[in-house]
Amino acid sequence: MSEIDLIDLSKRFALKVDGKPQIVHALDGLNFTVRTGEVAALIGPSGCGKTTALRIAMGLDSASSGRVTVDGRVVKGCGYDRAMVFQHAELLPWLTALQNVMFGLELKGVRGELLRETAMQCLDLVGLKDSHQRRPYQLSGGMQQRVGIARALAVDPKILLMDEPFGALDAQTREDLQEQLLGIHARTGKTILFVTHDLDEAVLLADRVVVMQHGRLQEIVTVPLPRPRTDLAALRVTPEFATTRYRIWQALHAAAGTVH
Repeated sequence: MSEIDLIDLSKRFALKVDGKPQIVHALDGLNFTVRTGEVAALIGPSGCGKTTALRIAMGLDSASSGRVTVDGRVVKGCGYDRAMVFQHAELLPWLTALQNVMFGLELKGVRGELLRETAMQCLDLVGLKDSHQRRPYQLSGGMQQRVGIARALAVDPKILLMDEPFGALDAQTREDLQEQLLGIHARTGKTILFVTHDLDEAVLLADRVVVMQHGRLQEIVTVPLPRPRTDLAALRVTPEFATTRYRIWQALHAAAGTVH
């Protein structure tokens, strides 16, 4: 059963280069499906259209042609069936962690005791229940990102969209949050589509990896690692991890014309 479909998705930008008009194809007939409960990774070189596809899926941008559907319904702007986590948490600095998580719920119309209870449950889910009164400047980068994830989960979306959510973090914090995301997925069963430049991250987290190049689908690689994935360090030394990572590496470099 499919949850989100990108169908013949194209996006064109009109630019001026040296004073001359030029059309840039950020996306060019992109097609793929993310199934219900699946974790899918979008990977490819910078400028290949990954974030553009994610923004159109969220409803933050519009396609030049093609469409995105969720459960068969065409996406026409943002909706509470989807939530997005950005590379930087983008928290409101004057609000506490709890208030930042409550913010999206308030926009959804949640009021009263349910508002606080739901926000606290989501902070607990990301391990920040005891830090709910801290403001963003009192939180580390990793903690801020966890608040961002809690804020996205609070509105109970069908689909969680993530744009390099751990890309700005140090290696240890990144690995900690990768494990935490896997735990959240195991507990909630959310459908997740995320953008990454990190081959290891794509293999460790995803069920399938969508390789992109020049706004097009290059290849979809299925990850054979079983779930639950509780020990990422152990997974890194398995033959399945190494083989899958190399296959994705080959797809990326074949698309760039650098594999011989």
